[in-house]
Amino acid sequence: MNQMLQDQDVQASQVQTPQAESAPDTPAIPPTPEHPHFAKPQRVAFVQSSWHRDVVEECRISFLKEIEARHITNVDVFEVPGSFEIPLHAQLLAKTRRYTAIVAAGLVVDGGIYRHEFVADTVIKALMDVQLRTEVPVFSAVLTPQQFHETEVHYEFFRKHFVIKGIEVAEACANTLLSLERLRGQVAAGIPG
Repeated sequence: MNQMLQDQDVQASQVQTPQAESAPDTPAIPPTPEHPHFAKPQRVAFVQSSWHRDVVEECRISFLKEIEARHITNVDVFEVPGSFEIPLHAQLLAKTRRYTAIVAAGLVVDGGIYRHEFVADTVIKALMDVQLRTEVPVFSAVLTPQQFHETEVHYEFFRKHFVIKGIEVAEACANTLLSLERLRGQVAAGIPG
């Protein structure tokens, strides 16, 4: 058996692979990943707080681009004053049964008057409540930085961070919807899990 592995290793090392001609300074572009398609059309609600809109909108922009790459093109965007208002909107949107998922985005910062982590905790718990009561998945990109100062350095850092969060929440949303679609199909077909 060892001999077979060694022979295969030698053969593999002798095989010459043609190298693509490219400029030495040009990095190789990775192939675009193929994402699975859905059996049924999906419709997503994106609820965004307008507090620090210039930062939070980066999440929405990257989310929309990534979710479209994952074959979800029906996205309705809603804006609310702040993160505290997101759960009620999410609940009402879930109750319409128009949406297969709801995504929330906001930035809860320390304003010096109240404990911002209490607000963020309340929002996250309320979003989980909506999800469990309605069986419509709710995803959160409501962020609570330990420190946020109204300086250009912090604004730029969190703008970039929200771009990443938009991609991550789109991935989580699409993967969960695919999983739920499969699971519901198995339940409907009577296939034991």
